[in-house]
Amino acid sequence: MQVLSEQELLRRQEKAELEKLGINPYPSETFEVSAFSKEIKDQFDAQPERYKEVTLAGRLMSRRIMGSASFAELQDAEGRIQIYLRRDDLCPEEDKTLYNTVFKKILGIGDFIGIKGYAFKTQVGEISVHVTELKVLSKSLKPLPLPKTDADGNVHDAFTDPEQRYRQRYVDLVVNPHVRDAFVKRTQLVNSMRNFLADKGYLEVETPILQPLYGGAAARPFKTHHNTLDMTLYLRIANELYLKRLIVGGFDGVFEFSKDFRNEGMSRFHNPEFTQVELYVAYKDYDWMMNLVEAMVEKVAMDLHGTTEVQVGEHKINFQRPWKRFTMFEAIEHFTGVDISEMDEDQLRATAKDLKVEIDETMGKGKLIDEIFGEHCEAKLIQPTFITDYPVEMSPLAKKHRDKEGLVERFEAICNGKEICNAFSELNDPIDQRQRFEEQLELGKRGDDEAMVLDEDFLRALEYGMPPTAGLGVGIDRLSMIMTNSNSIQDVLFFPQMKPEKKAVTVELSDEAKGILEMLTKSGRAELPALKENAGLSNKKWDKSVKELTQNGLAKVEKTEEGLFIEAI
Repeated sequence: MQVLSEQELLRRQEKAELEKLGINPYPSETFEVSAFSKEIKDQFDAQPERYKEVTLAGRLMSRRIMGSASFAELQDAEGRIQIYLRRDDLCPEEDKTLYNTVFKKILGIGDFIGIKGYAFKTQVGEISVHVTELKVLSKSLKPLPLPKTDADGNVHDAFTDPEQRYRQRYVDLVVNPHVRDAFVKRTQLVNSMRNFLADKGYLEVETPILQPLYGGAAARPFKTHHNTLDMTLYLRIANELYLKRLIVGGFDGVFEFSKDFRNEGMSRFHNPEFTQVELYVAYKDYDWMMNLVEAMVEKVAMDLHGTTEVQVGEHKINFQRPWKRFTMFEAIEHFTGVDISEMDEDQLRATAKDLKVEIDETMGKGKLIDEIFGEHCEAKLIQPTFITDYPVEMSPLAKKHRDKEGLVERFEAICNGKEICNAFSELNDPIDQRQRFEEQLELGKRGDDEAMVLDEDFLRALEYGMPPTAGLGVGIDRLSMIMTNSNSIQDVLFFPQMKPEKKAVTVELSDEAKGILEMLTKSGRAELPALKENAGLSNKKWDKSVKELTQNGLAKVEKTEEGLFIEAI
């Protein structure tokens, strides 16, 4: 049984009252909007004649009723604006129901209305809309958790609990309008990158999300089952191998903004469903790609902020080119004082232990180096920095370094202590690629559940020939965090993954118990004898019904000096 609060019951009654008046609380027809709140407030002084007749729609967010005239606040997609309603303007005929009953008594905070009127400036200089017509567009059945400000300017009851905000983003966006700024900037960021890549002539494409083999990254996948084909499929962990197939097929430059999925830990930097853009360009290498990344991210900062300097927490990060560059071994030596460039696996394991890095027996040479770098270097790289030339064991899809034995041509860009992109001179030697995949299979046998699998079709594609290619993956969520000064990845995802919500246990109540609960919900607390009399039940039914409510935690009976009371919980 759904237990409703007093406010929820009241709003359902108001809905019924609208229907009795012949007003549909949820009309179907289009309501044409001619202007928005921000536009009117920004443009009214310069072009007052433009707003002599306007129609707006949005939520009622506050009301100040003063008899035959009232002020209210309307919130639309662009902000809030004050509206002014006079009974005789709204109801020029004898029937004043629309103002006296509908507006004053039935409509409430959170309800959607459409208005027609004209913009004007009040005596205190506030740009407002004088309402001449009003239409109910949607009745809200739940009260909004609106913050309240007292006389001293202190805010109470703000909707700030992170779990509630992320679960009920629809409420968060209504009562905390500033939250939408991060999401607007995120869309601007994606558009900036998309335009940058499209202007260079690269083709935006789509590749499969459901894949018979997962590949392109070191990660654990989600898996599902295709009933018609009777086969296991995986949600992609990356789209790299499919995009490279397109390079084999003759495209010189392809990119994809993609949703990818990795069945691994969650934190303020990780969500199992995430967005990245991957780019592959033929006849280029990782040095060329570094220059492209600098130019693209610098452009993003300029498009979003009008400057290359972005405030992120306590740091001011400057994306102006050129960015600092370290090889991975240089970075580790710089921050730990230890040169690991000539160490074998046993020496690396001992060094990791000396540096108090947590490791386990499943880790090969590449994972050990990665753990040392992650523990001692990554968090210290605040300004955008390229880390280059990774050990071959860490990069099964990257081309061996042209000059340095045992390394590959790979870079990651680190900013504010976290990786924001990863790029290679892509491995296009099918013999070498097969050997790398086989080495990954051995790591999998040792217990590494993030090791890559061998993809025979991809190897077949490489055997037809893939030109020299530079590849890139940029994490949109991570970059959005930086560009919007957000502390958590959940703040740049509309609907982040959450643990299952604890649902109230459904309780089957007798009709008598439901009747008592409904009376209690309206009153909140009542004297037991008086409520019993109002219920009109026999002693036996009364006792059984009260027991139902108390045993299910829906009501409690309390004995005081004033007598016996029953209260809804």
